[in-house]
Amino acid sequence: MTRMNVKTTRKSAIKCFLGKKFYAKIKKKMRNLLKSSYFSDYLKPSQIIFDLKSKAKVQAIEELLDVLHKEKLIKNKKLILTRIIDRERLESTAIGEKVALPHARVDTGGDIAIAVGKSEKGIDFDSLDNKKVHLIILVVWNPSIPGLFNHLFAGIARFLSRPGFRQRIFEAKDKNELYNVLSEIELRLPQEDKIISRASLLKKLQEIEIKKKKAPKSQQKDLQKQADLIREELDYALLTRFDKLMERYGFAVAEVDRGVCQGCNINVATGMSSAIEGSNDIYVCENCGKFLIASKKKKK
Repeated sequence: MTRMNVKTTRKSAIKCFLGKKFYAKIKKKMRNLLKSSYFSDYLKPSQIIFDLKSKAKVQAIEELLDVLHKEKLIKNKKLILTRIIDRERLESTAIGEKVALPHARVDTGGDIAIAVGKSEKGIDFDSLDNKKVHLIILVVWNPSIPGLFNHLFAGIARFLSRPGFRQRIFEAKDKNELYNVLSEIELRLPQEDKIISRASLLKKLQEIEIKKKKAPKSQQKDLQKQADLIREELDYALLTRFDKLMERYGFAVAEVDRGVCQGCNINVATGMSSAIEGSNDIYVCENCGKFLIASKKKKK
């Protein structure tokens, strides 16, 4: 199967499940919101702290929230801080290469509120690569726009993955130079009609939902809180499909191991298998309809 056929099949499967009208409505709403397609449409130099004073994660996040509050982009700083810290406890938002993207889905009164902080000495963010974070991009967005952060994340991550772009960020000599570099980030939606999401979060949501069925009453509240935090970052359409699969099969996410879907033990298309490997995108099995993610490589 060619790569184009893989995309077309996956797109058709998603549309079929969600309904063409609902699928188109979600896509149109997101495109309208991001018609201003550059990071600078949501960021001003006054929302940048070139030299963060804070030496710890929580204090750094609070310092950036102070900027948003001063700019009148957020109202309830205490609530937002709590939500961001709860999210950090669930899974660190440090994405590696000295960058972190702490975020929360809370009513800002607008659509998106962004603050950026740069730290010379670095801040411990529990990053997977064990590197201290030197650039923090904090994002708060409106609850009425589910899944928005995933699209912002895709645009930001695409630029930050380029060594030359990261180098220019870290070598910026002042706030204005840093702003000019960040302004180059495009927040356009991907041209492919695939569901953009953090696969690790969807898999974690499945683990939590399974735990909830067996956990004692004393643990239910904490597990539900964790599940709610994850659900706030995912598209409504994605969650609807997830819940239906969980209800029907008891699980919704399956790994692809050596080209085989572990949900139905059927080989997936070669092109799709290659695309999934090393990816954090979500794909759909053409046979059983479950979400597919790359298998975790076992430690030797």
